[in-house]
Amino acid sequence: MKKILVLIITLTLVFALSACTAEPEIIEVEVEVEVEVEVEVESLAGTYVGYSWKGESSGVLLEDATQKVETILTIDNNGLITDAQMLFWKLSDGAWYTRQDSTSRISVDLGVDPVAATPGTSYAKGTSMFEVDTHDKMSLYSVAVGADGTVGLLIVEPVTRYQFEIKLPAGYDFSTLISAIPVDGTAGGFIPTVRTSSSGLMKPEAWTELDGDNLFSISYFDHVMTDAGVFDGLSASSTIKELLESVGVIFTGSVPNEMEVAYGRHSMGGWQGNYEAIAEYLIGKNVNDITSLVDWSVEKWDGAVNDDNFFGIDLEAGATKTAQDSADLIAGATVRMSRESTSFQRALVAAGILTEEEVIKGRF
Repeated sequence: MKKILVLIITLTLVFALSACTAEPEIIEVEVEVEVEVEVEVESLAGTYVGYSWKGESSGVLLEDATQKVETILTIDNNGLITDAQMLFWKLSDGAWYTRQDSTSRISVDLGVDPVAATPGTSYAKGTSMFEVDTHDKMSLYSVAVGADGTVGLLIVEPVTRYQFEIKLPAGYDFSTLISAIPVDGTAGGFIPTVRTSSSGLMKPEAWTELDGDNLFSISYFDHVMTDAGVFDGLSASSTIKELLESVGVIFTGSVPNEMEVAYGRHSMGGWQGNYEAIAEYLIGKNVNDITSLVDWSVEKWDGAVNDDNFFGIDLEAGATKTAQDSADLIAGATVRMSRESTSFQRALVAAGILTEEEVIKGRF
């Protein structure tokens, strides 16, 4: 791309004036001259790709990784991001798939009574009403209503990462408040049947740790369930009827209508919803102004970046290995963001905005 630059050049001209005297008089005059110059400037316009991947901190190369985050940015001449996409790839049985693929195959047997899993270091799966086949259970919910009015509901709680199930028999009092329904494995309450991930923020060793809690009060961070998505606006003072209606159950009076098994994602919508939120956040931003998704000047995150620019490995006192903000969000998302930021920054390296030495390599 050619760009016209106007240069102002200051010239010093020296004149020698002769008069009748023997010695000529020297006069210096400064003159400013404007000159138009055509300069070849490389355009930013294009599509750029960046990656972060599991195992980089221990020497794993991108081509050998089994998990990676890919960022694809389309940028115009002025540096504006006109399109953005982020994908979380996982390798299984020689084939790549994305975690945000929310396709699920779910069946339910309402004749089964849910039984709590054994939590902690001796984890053992409990008894579930649901058979779930999906790439990732993040924020999953599923519900069904039998012909006799029996209801089965499954909700993956985001802090323990367990799927909590409740079976509500025909004739159940659906005006019961959520605050009155236990989550500690007590029969008739929400039963933690299956651990969907071992990396939950809370790792109970016994379900008695949840005595007195309800579905929305297991942790402060459970606010993500009611801040957005299908449960938006619900609270512990909502009724179980309101909870069921939020996931599509229709009532005739106080009786739920028969309903085939259905499913979806609560909160931000699982991986798909979070990554779509990041893309929405980026579109319209200028890459000259935003060079990271995480504000690394925040003390608790800056203190976790070591001399090799790896985050979350060597921690200073008061620092954290997780760059996450469920309340104010980071780049529009509630998920951990350091690895996503790395992928974004490497797309900027491809665009010539950053150098590899400037990339903060997040914890995968």
